[in-house]
Amino acid sequence: MKNEFLVEGFLQYLRAEKNSSEHTLQNYSKDILQFMDFVENQQIDDFVEVTYLNVRTYLAHLNGQQYAKRSVARKLSAMRSFYLYMLREGIVKVSPFSYIRTPKQDKKLPQFMYMEQIQSMLNAPDTSTPIGKRDQALMETLYASGMRVSELVQLNIASADLANGIALVFGKGSKERYVPLGEHAVQAIEAYLQGGRKSLLHGKEEQALFLNYVGGRLTDRSVRRVLDKYIEQLANINHVSPHTFRHTFATHMLEAGADLRSVQELLGHVNLSTTQIYTHVTKDHLQSIYNKAHPRA
Repeated sequence: MKNEFLVEGFLQYLRAEKNSSEHTLQNYSKDILQFMDFVENQQIDDFVEVTYLNVRTYLAHLNGQQYAKRSVARKLSAMRSFYLYMLREGIVKVSPFSYIRTPKQDKKLPQFMYMEQIQSMLNAPDTSTPIGKRDQALMETLYASGMRVSELVQLNIASADLANGIALVFGKGSKERYVPLGEHAVQAIEAYLQGGRKSLLHGKEEQALFLNYVGGRLTDRSVRRVLDKYIEQLANINHVSPHTFRHTFATHMLEAGADLRSVQELLGHVNLSTTQIYTHVTKDHLQSIYNKAHPRA
């Protein structure tokens, strides 16, 4: 019972002090409870009793279960944060995770769409229907702004200033920022508001900009299903997620000459190093073009 109390206290700390998103809270809770189940199976009933050797045994267990390096790194991050919280609260005197190294991650460049692919996606919806108008506006907004899908589904009608072509979004840690919408996205949103959204409302009152077919706010999963529907129709695109639009936005911006810090601000990245991965994407893309085009490549 004490362990559950500690976990709940930590999650409350993240919620109140760190403004962590519900997605982050769910992941941390899942990872910590998984570790709790493991140590209890090792006949350890209190987080305070966990040692460095117990943690090493846990890592061996994760490797035996063939968890990806990225998943192991996330679980370690959750547990480090949890034990740092207990250190600050005076519950433990030392963290058994202090000397545990995070597995070296395989370099994985973000997937993005080429111009002809993004055009195919944006033109795929049947804009003679309310759902088609919504889907086109949704995808145009993702591509024009580079916002996260979690930010997209939180948009209200009041969030979008169509006259000035900008939208106010709430990013990670409840941080606000303005993002550009661009001419095509503004036109698509206006068409949706004038000829689609009212039909989806079914007489209800709802502040959300993007609605599902029963007049409620779209969810992250709903947006993924929307994209999957159009991917099935298109032969030249595979495995596109809402985040692919964000990757595509950043890649196309840098290829067109935008500076890295501007892209960082638009994406809402805290650290420039997070944005720098897109410079590797553009370099690889340019190398690919060179290899195909140059007669002596």
